[in-house]
Amino acid sequence: MVTATSPVAPTENEVRLAGVSAEHLIAALRQRRKKVKLRVGDSDEVITVPAVAVELLAGILTEMAAGNAVTLLPVHAELTTQEAADLLNVSRPYLVRLLEDGKIPFHKAGTHRRILASDLMAYRQEQEADQAAALQELTEEAQELGLGY
Repeated sequence: MVTATSPVAPTENEVRLAGVSAEHLIAALRQRRKKVKLRVGDSDEVITVPAVAVELLAGILTEMAAGNAVTLLPVHAELTTQEAADLLNVSRPYLVRLLEDGKIPFHKAGTHRRILASDLMAYRQEQEADQAAALQELTEEAQELGLGY
């Protein structure tokens, strides 16, 4: 089992297999199935997987097919400041400043700060929404000024 924050980079064979697998899962999801049955390896064993888990698996496989490393992170996971900084792609000191400024909730475990993954993802979504709004505003201003954008 892979730990919550250790990324798994696929090999070339895994990239190819992930692509084929993702296509099959996406096709099954397009048929609006509530569950999908998967055969385990070369055995006759079949497992039934709920559609929501198949969607998650298809997303993981799609990323792997693109050669991307993938991390599975439960929303209730508690992250260290370094893990959180890595997920936001910022420095640890910058993240600590965000925590101390109250922009991301955290608690202390002894002397160490811990951040809930759900709080970190909420912050990231808020930042992405702010960025999209700023970009839209800049685009509108450029159009009004006739800058050719």
